[in-house]
Amino acid sequence: MGVDYYNVLNVEKGATEDDLKKAYRKLAMKWHPDKNPNNKSEAEAQFKQISEAYEVLSDPQKRQIYDQYGEEGLSSPGAAENQNGFNPRNAEDIFAEFFGSSPFGFGSSGAGRSMRFSSDGGGATFGGFGGTDNMFRNYSDGAGINTPKKPPPVESKLSCSLEDLYTGSTRKMKISRQVVDANGRLSPESEILTIDIKPGWKKGTKITFQDKGNEQPNQLPADLVFVIDEKPHSTYKRDGNDLIMNYHVTLAEAIGGTTVNFTTLDKRDLSIPVQDIVSPGYELVVSREGMPIAKEPGNRGDLKIRFEVKFPTKLTSDQRTALKRALGG
Repeated sequence: MGVDYYNVLNVEKGATEDDLKKAYRKLAMKWHPDKNPNNKSEAEAQFKQISEAYEVLSDPQKRQIYDQYGEEGLSSPGAAENQNGFNPRNAEDIFAEFFGSSPFGFGSSGAGRSMRFSSDGGGATFGGFGGTDNMFRNYSDGAGINTPKKPPPVESKLSCSLEDLYTGSTRKMKISRQVVDANGRLSPESEILTIDIKPGWKKGTKITFQDKGNEQPNQLPADLVFVIDEKPHSTYKRDGNDLIMNYHVTLAEAIGGTTVNFTTLDKRDLSIPVQDIVSPGYELVVSREGMPIAKEPGNRGDLKIRFEVKFPTKLTSDQRTALKRALGG
């Protein structure tokens, strides 16, 4: 079929006129050569193909021929309304019909003030202007032209349990925002965003969805940023890639030995024997039972068990005597 116009616009085969307009508007704003001064050749090629795809699919007759015969059918003599085959319109003409004056700061109104590219891809011209080469150079240099401004990103907290950050998880977030439709009016739009939380991510990690914030006329949409926040856990406290757990033992266990039983964040039951005497400030380190290290897949931090000894509040005289005897006092 040659070029897949549906794929170019990122729309389904059954796309409606509104679907096509929305897709064209978004892609044309992204790939307009004025917006890509550092990558102008690729942007111009993409921009022209987007415009050509929209021109074909938005015209019922051309779309029917394309669906049946592909791009070659449009190019054959007599395929389109004229008898010379399909000649794509100037991409800037289509752009100007959508946006009127250029949203990148050229002129005040009318298609004649939009920036145009010759059909052979050589050079830039402005309809109705003199001294166009200087204007084009000024734009490319970023001087004297008011390009659309991008607002600061919109940040939202994404609360995660320690279990989520240990094993990783997937979140579906429904967002509602205002978008500018093909007629320049604001309209509400809902979308579901998928966030893949990776094992080991830390509080403060940012996930950015470009251009998913509210839109305003003559302004680029803001980025939407989710910032990882960590919920407190009843058993564990995080310290970088390590986990810290407080564990209470009796005086008898502190002296005579004990076994620490606990459940890990991924639901494993572990038993760790303690042979040492648990003195004040004693800490037992269990290697590789901490948090996953995001930048080192398969590796984990340590688990640090901090002991607290529960001393008895009362002892009988017999207990005191036996304790002194046992401890050699």
